[in-house]
Amino acid sequence: MPIIKSAIKRAKQTTKRRNRNVGIKSDIKNATKAFVAKPTSAGLSAAQSELDTAVKKGLLKKNTVARRKSQLHKIAKNAGVKLTPAPKTAKKPIAKPAVKKTTPTEKRKKTVSKKSAK
Repeated sequence: MPIIKSAIKRAKQTTKRRNRNVGIKSDIKNATKAFVAKPTSAGLSAAQSELDTAVKKGLLKKNTVARRKSQLHKIAKNAGVKLTPAPKTAKKPIAKPAVKKTTPTEKRKKTVSKKSAK
């Protein structure tokens, strides 16, 4: 058991991280096993989502996940699963609020009024 305060904190952090990592890894395994047992497009998206979560949390490297997703996609293609691409939503242009332009005379009036107030 650690005695130093920082070592105690480190031990708590590692156990918390380990529990999170074990949970994420088991979710990945369960999703991929379910997909391999019965390939469906919903199962594929669930497995890919779990893999993306692992990358986001820093548990797996990006290329590792890309390879695994590719293998899952290959299994789906061989099983005859109909893969539909995600619908692309058109982005609306962001309208900037109208800015009132001040003329040079208005600018002078503002500065004169500030000076006269003193």
